[in-house]
Amino acid sequence: MGKMEKSGGCQCRAVRYTAQVDPAEAYLCHCRMCQRATGGVAAAFVGVAQADVVWDGDPSWYASSPIAERPFCGQCGTPLGFRFIEGSANMDLTVGSFDVPRDFRPKHHFGAESIHEGWLDTTDLPRKRSDEYDVLVRKWSEAGAEPPE
Repeated sequence: MGKMEKSGGCQCRAVRYTAQVDPAEAYLCHCRMCQRATGGVAAAFVGVAQADVVWDGDPSWYASSPIAERPFCGQCGTPLGFRFIEGSANMDLTVGSFDVPRDFRPKHHFGAESIHEGWLDTTDLPRKRSDEYDVLVRKWSEAGAEPPE
């Protein structure tokens, strides 16, 4: 597929970015630090050159270890990525923070020592759309808004 320009940012839109990214460079990180940093069973990342990321609104940075830091929105808390503090021209951006994440496909798993196998293949689980959940639809309606996509 090759590199393409894609935009993204946080939930409250205080921090936005545009990046030259190859969707084929996405992967899932299962390490315990990424699980804790995102609150998920894995972090979905795509590797990019730091020089290929243009920020609109400055992210806050959390030194998550002696060797790495993670950008996030200081207002809404959205995790936006990962980078080594020194020695790398590359970084990762969170796939879920892109405006249109459907182009990404993971090419590998990282941090395999912490994979939660039960969460990898969920093909057979029943599926329910957000707009089919009456309680949620009613709450959005009462708030005068539509459920997000």
